[in-house]
Amino acid sequence: MEMLDSFPRQVREIPNTWIDLPCGVRLAARIWLPEGADSAPVPAILEYVPYRKRDYTAERDEMMHPYVAGHGYASVRVDIRGSGESGGLLTDEYTEEELADGVEILKWIAAQPWCNGRLGMIGISWGGFNGLQIAARRPPGLQAIITVCSTDDRYADDVHYMGGCLLGDNLSWAAAMLAYNTCPPDPALVGDDWRRMWIERLEATGPWIDRWLEHQRRDEYWQRGSVCESYDDIECPVLAVSGWADGYVNSVFRLLAGLHAPRKGLIGPWGHKYPFVGYPGPAVGFLQEAVRWWDHWLEDRDTGVMDEPMLRAWMQQSVPPVTDYPTRPGRWIAEPSWPSPNVGEVVFPLGRARLAGPDDKVEPGAFQTIQSPLSVGLFAGKWCSFTATPDLPHDQREEDGGALVFTSRVLEEDIEILGRPVVELDLASSMAQAMVAVRLSDVAPDDRATRVTYGLLNLAHRDGHADPSPLRPGERYKVRVDLNGIAQVVPKGNRLRLSISTSYWPLAWPSPEPARLTIHHGESRLILPCRTDGPLDDSLPPLGPPQASRAQPRVAVQPKEYHWRVIRDLARDESTLEVIKDEGVVHHQNIDLHIQRKTAEWYTYHTADYGSVRGEVVSERGFRRGDWSVRSRTRTVLTSDAECFEFWVDLDAYENDHRVVARSWHQHIPRDHM
Repeated sequence: MEMLDSFPRQVREIPNTWIDLPCGVRLAARIWLPEGADSAPVPAILEYVPYRKRDYTAERDEMMHPYVAGHGYASVRVDIRGSGESGGLLTDEYTEEELADGVEILKWIAAQPWCNGRLGMIGISWGGFNGLQIAARRPPGLQAIITVCSTDDRYADDVHYMGGCLLGDNLSWAAAMLAYNTCPPDPALVGDDWRRMWIERLEATGPWIDRWLEHQRRDEYWQRGSVCESYDDIECPVLAVSGWADGYVNSVFRLLAGLHAPRKGLIGPWGHKYPFVGYPGPAVGFLQEAVRWWDHWLEDRDTGVMDEPMLRAWMQQSVPPVTDYPTRPGRWIAEPSWPSPNVGEVVFPLGRARLAGPDDKVEPGAFQTIQSPLSVGLFAGKWCSFTATPDLPHDQREEDGGALVFTSRVLEEDIEILGRPVVELDLASSMAQAMVAVRLSDVAPDDRATRVTYGLLNLAHRDGHADPSPLRPGERYKVRVDLNGIAQVVPKGNRLRLSISTSYWPLAWPSPEPARLTIHHGESRLILPCRTDGPLDDSLPPLGPPQASRAQPRVAVQPKEYHWRVIRDLARDESTLEVIKDEGVVHHQNIDLHIQRKTAEWYTYHTADYGSVRGEVVSERGFRRGDWSVRSRTRTVLTSDAECFEFWVDLDAYENDHRVVARSWHQHIPRDHM
């Protein structure tokens, strides 16, 4: 990473200013301006998220926003209402209030003397979501956006559900947002009002997991904010970015195919990070590319960005299965459009314990059955790699012991996969409610198996996510399982393996009871999107090395500590996945603030008892300056039986070691074909 101290234009920072909304709520903003903007107004770029500009995202903000400002743009970072120093309350993701506030923020920015009225939005994750959603409202002046690691479909591709299955990350994310909502505003900015604001947040917040569990099918709650409901609502140009280790890669393909506005896609090997700090590497010069994008759409400069192919993607090479890759070997490829004329379908029928070749015949009438142990999934890693490594999937062979396995012959030539593989299954279930997890692996000559991609399907959702219906035990159904998008070379000499299981805990919450699936081979098949070399690959201009602005120094007072442990207690016949993410204590010297963050997660089950499945997340947050000290501890536990989900939530908040707020919640929520 090249850290820069100077840019084409000098940069002036406004550490904090207030945006007064018509409703009376005051939002906190941090702004970086290029020299001379007050007399010669410039376009402005907005990033709008709830992750605390003052401390939690301060380092990242300081690496990105001054860089953009130094290239001629006002760069504005705003905390959503109820977060950081912003007034009001944060009550859920992507509320009508949040999006309406976003439109007002853009209006406020356009009216400033340093802005010429031409606007862009950039954001990763939450900020990528609301960038798309605000663009769909077509606010005046918004002329382009960059959306990173986000989704167009809040039900199909978000942290809550996947293939109609409840994700384990639904629990961990609910716990994370509860912890965020316990954090106070900084007295250095809001003065003596900090305590009133903090207590108001503590007394108004709640466990968002309740509403996310109350909407177990794709209803109006999830449709709100899902721009896939009407791609035509977005008229401004969109640069969509993600990484193969991220949970949001599928949306890039859908946005390229669904939008009619000018659009480009960039997919690297990264997890849930901006590509200039992308991990696994290689990180790239994303900020240079962002400036090129803004220069084209907000300054009317011919940067050539729209002359380049629609999609640039990192074609990954085969690697051994480990949970942490500093770098994924590969090469950049280019596609002129999506769907691409360079990608075609290759069909692999399922035979008895084998993945047949496209021209092979399979045994008529053959079938196999599977009822997986709950251990399948302990080596799956996170649904979305937040690069709190090691959180990538490990060697799949132990997982394969609890699955039906279909392995190909040794490949006689390389296969390049680009897009979303599909598995079509002809199956029957022993129970009215069941799920299926499908994994595609690259098997090396020494038998080590690296997961390439995977997909889930709640079989009650086989005909769609809006109106699930139970299975009739013993009846055959033809279902489609969409696997996550990928670009991957499976080399000559290796083998492909398809693995099918009836559980994938704790990545996905299990079905109410164990189910046995019968897979009929005749019409079951893997459909791979296979790519031929595109003529545009060699014409791609380089992305360049990562660059960023130099951030303020911060001192680690207590070091970070990450653990990812699979614990098997054979005496008790209990298995636990333990995930510890301790960010330690960091001193922000420029504002003399010590912050502390720690999250611990445990996912447990006993033997084959589906009623024993349990997830627990404990989060701790702390802030200290001089004799001012605030900390919080939250605990969220989720269990289930065949009829209901049940959760317990505790919140304790302390000022100078005296507990000032203690709250608890306990609720049962019926399972809805889940």
